[in-house]
Amino acid sequence: MASNDKRGGALTPRAIVEELDRYIVGQRLAKRAVAVALRNRWRRQQVPEPMRDEISPKNIMLIGPTGVGKTEIARRLAKLAHAPFVKVEASKFTEVGYVGRDVDSMVRDLAETSVSMLREEERERAKPRARENAEDRLLDVLQPPVGGGRTASGAIPLPGHDAAGEPPVAQATTRETLRRLLREGKLDDRMVEIDTSEAGKSFVDVFSGTGMEEMVLNLQNMMPQNRRTKHRRLSVPEAIEALTEEEVGKLIDMDAVTKDAIRRAEQDGIIFIDELDKVAGRESGGHGPDVSREGVQRDLLPIVEGSTVSTKYGPLKTDHVLFIAAGAFHVAKPKDLIPELQGRFPIRVELESLSDADFVRILTEPENALVKQYTALLGTERVRLDIQADAVAEIARVAADVNARMENIGARRLHTVMEKLLDELSFEAPDLGEQTVPITAAYVRDRLHELLKDEDLSQYVL
Repeated sequence: MASNDKRGGALTPRAIVEELDRYIVGQRLAKRAVAVALRNRWRRQQVPEPMRDEISPKNIMLIGPTGVGKTEIARRLAKLAHAPFVKVEASKFTEVGYVGRDVDSMVRDLAETSVSMLREEERERAKPRARENAEDRLLDVLQPPVGGGRTASGAIPLPGHDAAGEPPVAQATTRETLRRLLREGKLDDRMVEIDTSEAGKSFVDVFSGTGMEEMVLNLQNMMPQNRRTKHRRLSVPEAIEALTEEEVGKLIDMDAVTKDAIRRAEQDGIIFIDELDKVAGRESGGHGPDVSREGVQRDLLPIVEGSTVSTKYGPLKTDHVLFIAAGAFHVAKPKDLIPELQGRFPIRVELESLSDADFVRILTEPENALVKQYTALLGTERVRLDIQADAVAEIARVAADVNARMENIGARRLHTVMEKLLDELSFEAPDLGEQTVPITAAYVRDRLHELLKDEDLSQYVL
């Protein structure tokens, strides 16, 4: 937790917004809101203990049409904070008693994500030592110890060496010679036979993700985890990787990882609930396809308020988990949510629809901008795209025009327009050879003009 606190201290709201600006265009208010929420978590950690537990996170509701950056803001925020992050869709949940996933599963997913994060961090720390242990095991195969009882398949007789008759000092020298050859890759073409152990797959894994998580959880607690040994014939590089993975598993203390992961999920976890507007609305008669809408809200309420959920890694408290909800709220409005749930999202930010100017910036400014992506992709075929400024402006205009005439899907429309624009070029690129292809406004109009004129066709293609 100390490293997290140190990292969090450097993440001032201004620094967070600047980092988000590298990937997301506009939406200043939303960025400021999530930046302050993240900073408040660090501030809470600095508060003395009695008061610390009383400070709850200020959950955020992002309101805006699709494709304006709601999900991306939350995802980038979690990545920036190195926090466990789960994105769920409220429309996938059903009220208890109906077929579908129950809301507790989002907390179990958060625990799973947190354990995976910490396991990966521990794997990176343990890998150098695990590699050495794997080398030692492989060297035992390549040069079996004296008195080992049998000669292993893959044993390497070095010229002028007889391992059985060598004194211990000579054996050590031979072993180090083999280690040097192994590290230099001079043994990569050899095949060896090794024994590795792996966890047997339990039949309860079949039921995971089917809405029967509680039953699976109970069954897993009852069933012992069996490991089996497998005899494998591999090349030396494959063997060293397989043995390294096994040694990493031996070096990681999973009890400690699990304990830290649960604590990190409780203190730093972020759950992003998308499409909250799809479960907004009050019951009107208690029947029909939307019968469980209000039920889902009532099931969400204790999770957001703070409760303890059983996971296969132990109980996880949601009191200090940050919840970010999002929805377009075109038909239903935030006031259509049950009052108790409305009160649990005190910060509400309305995201702005994207303009032509925003589309131009999205195409060119972010580090993962679409123009940069397509230029890099076709660059692998030695075709250099020269997308000129007037072409970028024309692409933005077309995307905004299509959004205005049809369903407004925000920045996602740019993907559709770019794919259609470069469709023929992408197909022909391997046969073009090394050349530069200028993309001008005239080229864009030529490729998309006929399609835009035929409104019936454009609504299917674009």
